[in-house]
Amino acid sequence: MASPVGSSLGSPSSDEDLRQIVDQRKRKRMISNRESARRSRMRKQKQLDDLTVQVAQIRSENEQIPVNINFTTQLYRNLEAENSVLRAQMAELRHRLDSLNEITSFINSSTRNLFETEQDHDEICGIDGFVDSWGFPFLNQPIMAAGDMFMC
Repeated sequence: MASPVGSSLGSPSSDEDLRQIVDQRKRKRMISNRESARRSRMRKQKQLDDLTVQVAQIRSENEQIPVNINFTTQLYRNLEAENSVLRAQMAELRHRLDSLNEITSFINSSTRNLFETEQDHDEICGIDGFVDSWGFPFLNQPIMAAGDMFMC
């Protein structure tokens, strides 16, 4: 039979070894947990720093929005004013063109009535136009406005 004393002698040293192994594992686990917690805090700090930078950037962009809106609104108003002026000029030029076409029609119809026959008219007018009683040449075509007349 084995003596209880002999087994008790071997037990304290293996208990001591076991305790050292457990303590060593606890220390390693504590160090590992501390390192993991440190990395986690660093990740959270980096995320916080990134979000802070993003907030500053978005605030800056938000401050630019009213400036851009005001600038765009001013451009729109300027274009509206310019379009209004151009429309008025176009209406005035159309009115002038209509007046000139009426004058040309009146002159052409008046000169046709002055001639007795078509032969007299053809002798005086020729193919492209005629010379009125004051000696100015006229064309038998209405006056047309060119597209570039409307540009400033």
